[in-house]
Amino acid sequence: MSGEELGTPDAPQVQQAGAWTPLRDRTFRMLWLVWVASNICMWMNDVAAAWLMTSLTTSPTLIALVQTASSLPVFLLGLPSGALADIADRRRYFMVTQVWVATNAAVLYLMSISSHLDATMLLLLVFTNGIGLAMRWPVYAAIVPELVPRYQLPAALALNAVAVNFSRVAGPLVAGVIIATAGSQYVFALNFAVSIGAAIVLSRWKRESTPQVLPGERFLGAMRLGWQYVRESERMKSALIRTAVFFFHATALFALMPLVAKRFGGEGAATYTVLLSCIGVGAILTATQLQRARARFNRDQLAFVGTVAQSVCTAIVAFAPTELVAGAAMVVGGGAWIMVANSITVSAQLALPDWVRARGMAIFQMSIMGGTAAGAFAWGKIADLSSVPMSLAICGATQLVALALTRHRKLEGSQEEDHTPTHPWQEPVPAQPIEPHDGPVMVTLEYLIDPARAAEFESIMAESRSARLRQGAVSWGLFEDLQRPGRYVEYFACDTWADYLRRFDRFTAQDERLQSMRYAFHLGGGPPAISRFIAKHPPAR
Repeated sequence: MSGEELGTPDAPQVQQAGAWTPLRDRTFRMLWLVWVASNICMWMNDVAAAWLMTSLTTSPTLIALVQTASSLPVFLLGLPSGALADIADRRRYFMVTQVWVATNAAVLYLMSISSHLDATMLLLLVFTNGIGLAMRWPVYAAIVPELVPRYQLPAALALNAVAVNFSRVAGPLVAGVIIATAGSQYVFALNFAVSIGAAIVLSRWKRESTPQVLPGERFLGAMRLGWQYVRESERMKSALIRTAVFFFHATALFALMPLVAKRFGGEGAATYTVLLSCIGVGAILTATQLQRARARFNRDQLAFVGTVAQSVCTAIVAFAPTELVAGAAMVVGGGAWIMVANSITVSAQLALPDWVRARGMAIFQMSIMGGTAAGAFAWGKIADLSSVPMSLAICGATQLVALALTRHRKLEGSQEEDHTPTHPWQEPVPAQPIEPHDGPVMVTLEYLIDPARAAEFESIMAESRSARLRQGAVSWGLFEDLQRPGRYVEYFACDTWADYLRRFDRFTAQDERLQSMRYAFHLGGGPPAISRFIAKHPPAR
């Protein structure tokens, strides 16, 4: 690559952040409180809807489908939402999600006080509320790494988990009190007020935007590239599989909890509220200790222990003789849940550079919600065909089997990829004018290597293939000269000239390391020769 000089990336940050360190940043603290409020609304809505459903039907399947209706939109719409969060203004997009949730809460309130709400309509409105969640989660996941240094990211994600699980306690408690004293419809009214308040707070955030010289990515192309990046990242694929399998089983307790509560607590909502709160208490207590646990154990070990604990707790709840035993199991289960969820989430976040983070985390959230939606339906159906205790017992047993089958999918390696942005050379200046949307563009690099090292070189080039595709290439190939052993030509193509230029902004320290490894094989008197070609479209005869 003639004329290009490699830069030197900053040394990796080795500092350790305390559990509460990210909250010292004013902006992170403000957005974290918005996240807390948003999640409290989510839990209040789900608790009120699930409890309201028990008064509309006695079917375990329909009751469990409340969890499916809440989760399914994230599975269906996660990637489009992530693509928008990567190409649109994230502050405004976050505000829109809050207004959407507030509007949905207002409709739920009006429908419930007018007595026009039946099981089908309730599921529909829970689904539309889930659309707001599908829009909100990727943008917040992408914002967090903007606000904290890399070394604080695990602590920031743990604080996000604390927010989720504090809301798991506060949301059901507040909803339970309102349901018991006033009625479910007033839970929806409070959700409306809180969501509007969160939108107002977001309007005060002065986010610094990065100037963009190139035209914005096209929506469909952005979605394609998000899928492509995840497909070519082994760490992301492992995180997706592990999280989908875990949440498929973990959702059984949430989906069937109203029926478990009725077995202990008669017709009141108090038992349901207490049991859900127990999960949140366990998760919060564990989240405050995760920093110490991470110092002694890696993410794979924490996920293994947490999954086993979750399985055992599910089985205990299935046959718990008293509410006290079930509540104690729920506390441990909540701790296990956060241990696994945090370990997998950190692995996913560290596998993504910032430019594709919202899309990548949207796909990650799709795997969570896809597993949750499928699990809620499956365990509800099994409870319909047998009983709630039997469904939970089967869930606990199959979770251990699934763990054994997926343990080879590692969440942590000996060396983490460094996605620190670098810009070691300037963009090429073509000899003729080219419009940003002209293309496709083909780039070739010629390598002269020792034929005796061909196997090593091809191994590095296989890794390079994934890197090129993750950066936006639509195709890649490697060719060897039949007349001259050791002469290789690598090519990759991009849709447009703008897509090719974006690669320069997406170059990371990890890409720089890989390039150095490729160039180390080259025997020429400089870097490999590079040529760039633009497609021509002569008129057809």
